[in-house]
Amino acid sequence: MARSSYATQKTRLEKEKAKIEKQLQSLQAKQRKPVITSIVRSMRDYGITPEEILAAFDRKKTSKPTTSAPRKPAASAKRVVPPKYRHPETHAEWTGRGKPPRWVSEAEAAGTPREAFLIKPAA
Repeated sequence: MARSSYATQKTRLEKEKAKIEKQLQSLQAKQRKPVITSIVRSMRDYGITPEEILAAFDRKKTSKPTTSAPRKPAASAKRVVPPKYRHPETHAEWTGRGKPPRWVSEAEAAGTPREAFLIKPAA
């Protein structure tokens, strides 16, 4: 039993691949023809012009791509929290959420209570 070389096997497989690809193209062309005929018939029945199809096709391209993942709410939809604390000299503000800013930490280290920076509600 003779062994064929790599080059011979590769050439044979490439020929088979080309033959199969040609068969696939032929099959696809056969299946597309009745679909196209049906589309043209429907366009005639409903009076749809190719320009309308083109406009609808272009409009679909410019829309956002759809994803199966759930969408997160937009950043602008987040609730804005009013500031709760204000520095008396610099007027820097802090909502009281998250890590305290440096001016609050430094004031607390110096002995000033955080409540000293509370913003008084307007009467």
